[in-house]
Amino acid sequence: MDYAISIAARALAAGDPVAALNRIALRTDAPALALRGIAMAQLGDLDKARSLMRRASTAFGSKAAVARARCIVAEGEIALASRDLAWPMKRLDAARTVLEACGDQANVGHAHAIEIRRLLLLGRLGEAEGKLADLNLCSLPVASRAACELVAAGIAMRRLQAQTAHAALERAGQAARQTGISALNAEIESAWRMLSSPAARLIGRNEERLLILEEVQVLLAGAALVVDACRYGVSSAGSQVSLARRPVLFALARGLAQAWPGDASREALMAEAFGLKLTDESHRARLRVEMGRLRAALRSLAEVKATRRGFILIPSQADEVVVLARVIEEPHGAVLALLADGETWSSSALALALGNSQRSVQRALETLAACGKAQAFGRARARRWMAPTMPGFATALLLTALPVAG
Repeated sequence: MDYAISIAARALAAGDPVAALNRIALRTDAPALALRGIAMAQLGDLDKARSLMRRASTAFGSKAAVARARCIVAEGEIALASRDLAWPMKRLDAARTVLEACGDQANVGHAHAIEIRRLLLLGRLGEAEGKLADLNLCSLPVASRAACELVAAGIAMRRLQAQTAHAALERAGQAARQTGISALNAEIESAWRMLSSPAARLIGRNEERLLILEEVQVLLAGAALVVDACRYGVSSAGSQVSLARRPVLFALARGLAQAWPGDASREALMAEAFGLKLTDESHRARLRVEMGRLRAALRSLAEVKATRRGFILIPSQADEVVVLARVIEEPHGAVLALLADGETWSSSALALALGNSQRSVQRALETLAACGKAQAFGRARARRWMAPTMPGFATALLLTALPVAG
């Protein structure tokens, strides 16, 4: 490795892409192309970074298999940062096999970290957690170790484990301080802010207030009967009934909970569950059928009784019924939540992350754009979407400067 390449690699490892480019900006040899790609990624020009990394991979040729593998790992992280969730992970697996054969454990671990972060982004928490448990963090570069701890914090937050998330962020902060990379420290600070920001809204008999993650955890572990509009279930004292695949039953459960300790009228319940303003006897018959199904689903937690006016929810053991709602409830909230991470998304990536059809996501994006809540860049396949503002947990690109042979 020549002197300029070595200096540029060290600059990138320290999080200074401008200093790296000052050394290699005009060079077109394979190692320089690879480092220029990493520098452009750290500066936020992901399209240019992707192009440079592909050129570097081609320039190395088949004889430099290890260098090509490292370029593919970097390309995989660029794809993750640009939310190209359809990027073929088989390429990353093949690159990892090559790196394992040559004993490059640091970059093998880095490839594992990319895969785990992608799984977290797709909401596949069990797989992400299992792969993270199998990963030896001590073998990773410090920056990658901090990134994995951020993933651990993200998993804990989604599982409503505030103390676990707090401990993971503490470890991430310790690792990040060793790197001196300002972008990495900024991301961890952003995660801390998220941990202390409102996570849900409590709607009870006498109050409506915002809750942070730790308060949500305490509420769900408590004795109250909670109708959870964030995860679409009903729980009490650790027992939970999921209604995620039964939206009509959940709408009825929420209507009953919001009316508690009184009863909810049949008209209000039909409007809530069926979206009807004008009803007839057939709708009332359907309501009776759905209430029977809800009564069976909630048998272990509560009883649903008919009244002259409508129906009432009677908890089996809890002395209080509350609704746990999203902080902001509006149509297409799930799409907005993903756009709020500050990165640009394609409609296909959003569809993968949400488990919806791409056409449904495109319609949601068009609606949000018309309201000024989303904006698009580019055309056709190159079109990307983002929120006009960037609150929340922004995932910064944490590419490790990978030394490559000349």
